[in-house]
Order: sequence, then C-alpha cells, then structure tokens
Amino acid sequence: MTIDLILQIITVASAVLMIVSVLLQQRGATLGAGFGSSGELYTTRRGLDKNLFEVSVVFAVIFILSILAGLLLPAN
Repeated sequence: MTIDLILQIITVASAVLMIVSVLLQQRGATLGAGFGSSGELYTTRRGLDKNLFEVSVVFAVIFILSILAGLLLPAN
C-alpha cells in the first residue's frame, strides 16, 4: 500500500464519518421553523450534542489535513 492510497482512504473515511456526525446533530430542527416561526432559543451544548459537535470538528480537521498532505507530498 502506498502513502497515496492510505491518504485517500483516510480522506474518504473522514468525510463519511463527518457527514454522519453532522447529520446526527438535531439543532433547530423544529416543525415551526418550516412555517416561518422562529421557535429557537440559544442553549449551550450538553452531553451527546456536545460530543457530536466535537467529533465532527475532529473529523473535519482530519479531512483537511489529509487533503493537504496529499497535495504537499510528492507523487510517485
């Protein structure tokens, strides 16, 4: 396995996991928001919501770093 293949696998895996972790977050998904009323109020992140947010940030950083590493490493 070459380093290019490993970086591609890391990039795709982190992208898929980031998409899943973002979709699992349920921030502001109320029925009233679809009809124009803003039933949202600011709350702090707690528990699972906070953990999902932190995990999605970590996956985003891994995704960006893997893309940059693929661009900066010399192609064989």
